Amino acid sequence: QVQLVESGGGLVQPGGSLRLSCAASGTISSPNAMGWYRQAPGKERELVATSTRVGTTKYADSVKGRFTSSRDNAKNMVYLQMNSLKPEDTAVYYCYSNARGVSDTAAHDYWGQGTQVTVSS
Repeated sequence: QVQLVESGGGLVQPGGSLRLSCAASGTISSPNAMGWYRQAPGKERELVATSTRVGTTKYADSVKGRFTSSRDNAKNMVYLQMNSLKPEDTAVYYCYSNARGVSDTAAHDYWGQGTQVTVSS
């Protein structure tokens, strides 16, 4: 019953910026972890950034210094600010959460539906 809804994807030129948002609902408490994964055509899904409840964030080496993920626990949201975008960043971006739903006995991994980010001239 936990749902994650992403928004903010689109088409942007190299060097441009996008901001992704994800809202979580149906959790019994603030999620243990929230973040972002991405999957490019023909490639495995990979971690982009993930944050703990207290704000500790890990980033993939390929996005360090360019992407910033942040959480708003009061709103059950996570954001991904993407700057200096490269064509290699083109992928479907998925919101991720490790959370316990209101009817869950333990926390589980949940995924959003994905939002397309395309970086092209």
